[in-house]
Amino acid sequence: FAPERILAIRKMIFADDGEGRSAAINELLPFQRGDFIEIFQVMEGLPVTIRLLDPPLHEFLPHTERELEELAKAAGEDIERVRHRAQMLQEANPMLGHRGCRLGISYPEIYRMQARAIFEAAIDAGLKNATNAQIEIMVPLVATQRELVIIKAQIEDVAEQVTRDKGMLPPYLVGTMIELPRAALCAAGLAREAEFFSFGTNDLTQTAFGISRDDAGNFLPDYEDAGIFSTDPFVTLDQEGVGELVRMAAERGRAARADLKLGICGEHGGDPTTITFFESVGLDYVSCSPYRVPVARLAAAQATLAKQKA
Repeated sequence: FAPERILAIRKMIFADDGEGRSAAINELLPFQRGDFIEIFQVMEGLPVTIRLLDPPLHEFLPHTERELEELAKAAGEDIERVRHRAQMLQEANPMLGHRGCRLGISYPEIYRMQARAIFEAAIDAGLKNATNAQIEIMVPLVATQRELVIIKAQIEDVAEQVTRDKGMLPPYLVGTMIELPRAALCAAGLAREAEFFSFGTNDLTQTAFGISRDDAGNFLPDYEDAGIFSTDPFVTLDQEGVGELVRMAAERGRAARADLKLGICGEHGGDPTTITFFESVGLDYVSCSPYRVPVARLAAAQATLAKQKA
């Protein structure tokens, strides 16, 4: 969303054809490659999971008159056409709209650019300081196996191109987020394409309950006072409902792929009660906000020890 980057994204969205979209999005390639080089160097050979772009489409759109004028000038378009296009792309419920892998389906140039940036960055980082990057590319908001098939094919095609261009290719995994109830129910099919699952429990809680995480503060205290919720489900995982989706997806996924790597990302990853549940389900790791890492480490150690004693 930096000024020099967001303009390229907007030019891509407003382009009339694939050639125009590719030209615009490729302006981002050196920025993304530089970002990933720094990440790989800092991680020094540890696994790096990169979630492909996920923000709702509306977050990329120009909203002020100045932004509209800037985009029209950069794209060589009439400002009225740009304004009309921006209005057409507005969404009533963007968190359930054009985001995640849906962006990759509509605008394949985005994920293709990111895949190239990831592979080239891993190669460059390795040449500079012998870093052996462990790449895990995560496809967000998947609901169907076909979505994952399409996005994975895009990534594999770019991998072949990079191999031809560079004469090498770092090893990588392709996995997906499980953040929609349908994805949890259809985990066996997804595991035939994905080499790892990361449970996005923030969105999985939103979509399972039909509650907006951003707006729930207006009524969640009333629900807790009435005894409907014993705790905020966005802080401590609802084991009865959302947790059952996680357990089901873990079982079905590993039934289809025995070595499936399972983890979660989201604020639940720092909650001790929830970590104990994740250990019982057999997840491999949790991730959470940096400030919650010490608590998560302690809770994970306690949960593992308790399971071993049992």
